[in-house]
Order: sequence, then C-alpha cells, then structure tokens
Amino acid sequence: MADTATASSGTLMGKKERRLLTDPFNDNNPITVQVLGICSALAVTSALKPSLVMAIAVVFVCAFSNLAISLLRKGIPGRIRMIVQLTVIAALVTLVEQSLKAFQYDLYKQLSVYVGLIITNCIIMGRLEAFAMGNKPWQSFLDGVGNGVGYGVILLAVAFFREFLGKGQIFGYQLLGEWYVGNALMLAPPAAMFIIGLIIWFQRARNTELVDVS
Repeated sequence: MADTATASSGTLMGKKERRLLTDPFNDNNPITVQVLGICSALAVTSALKPSLVMAIAVVFVCAFSNLAISLLRKGIPGRIRMIVQLTVIAALVTLVEQSLKAFQYDLYKQLSVYVGLIITNCIIMGRLEAFAMGNKPWQSFLDGVGNGVGYGVILLAVAFFREFLGKGQIFGYQLLGEWYVGNALMLAPPAAMFIIGLIIWFQRARNTELVDVS
C-alpha cells in the first residue's frame, strides 16, 4: 500500500515532471541554448511592462497549445498536423489579443503586432512538434509552462537592463534622479542582441556542458 501511495503521489510531479519545468531555465533555455524567439526579444524588451505581458502571453499560449495538441494527437492525421497546430495556437493568441484589448488597451496598441506573431513563434511550434505530439497531456502542459517561463525570464532580464540603463527606470518608475542622462543606445533593438549575447556567454562559461566541443 505504501509503495502504491508513493507511486501515485509522484505521478503529477516526479523527477521527469520537475525537469520539464526547470530545464528550460538553464540547460535547455529556448533563447540562450536553442536560439529561438530572438525576434520578439529584440522588439518588445525596451521596457519591463510590455516584456512581462509578452512573457505571460507566451506562457499561456505555449502551455495550453501543448495541452490541446497532446489531447488531440492520436486523432490528428499526420499530413495536416501543422495546420491543426497553427489553428490551436491562433485561437489562443486571439483570446490573448481580445483580453488585452478589453483590459489593457494601451498595451494592446503597443504589442498587438508582436502578440499576433506568437502564432509563428518557433518556440511554440517546436514544442508542439517535438514534445506534445508524442507525450501525455500533463507532461506536455508542464513542458509548455517551462519553456514559456524560460523564454520570459530572458525577456525580463534583457528588458531590465535596457529600461534601467536606457531611461533610469524600472516598470516606468524613475529610480535615478534628473541628473541621469539615459543611454539611447540601450533602447535600440541592437542593444537587446548585445545583452542576449552576454547572457549566452555567461551561461556557457558557467556551464561548460553547453559548449559544443566537436
């Protein structure tokens, strides 16, 4: 009885499930390791608030599209699987867009183009094809959450440095006095690429297993 209870208690959050959530933070981060989702990292990270909203949107879409495709995977004909995946993602993105339009209209105007591009985000499409099509719903959901949060952490890190160094602000609040002259270069898209490059360098210097020695 004890063994049965232990097995059942570990079903929802066993070692494999924990790795699905934590690996995208470091060893398998979609931006710094897989080098995916770079376009939105360049576009929306000039400030923390839109970056946070984009991160939440990607977590939501990635997690629930993974869940939906995993539930449907056995009934999806192989030749139309990409169409079905895009349809599921588009439905979730539309839900995000309409929610932003209803409750955060200013952010909707700022992010509407980029939220729409979540439909073609290679992180989400990659997880559907590589994971959700071959795994159970709960594991697929966790994989979506992990990869979405891993993406969001990098987005917020980049936005923090760009907003702080570019404007002296955090979430729009002025932290540095009027004496501070913002660095306009940090607000330009190339600054995001520079910061991401430094994060990749730091991560790979700290974890030599990520470096390809072939």
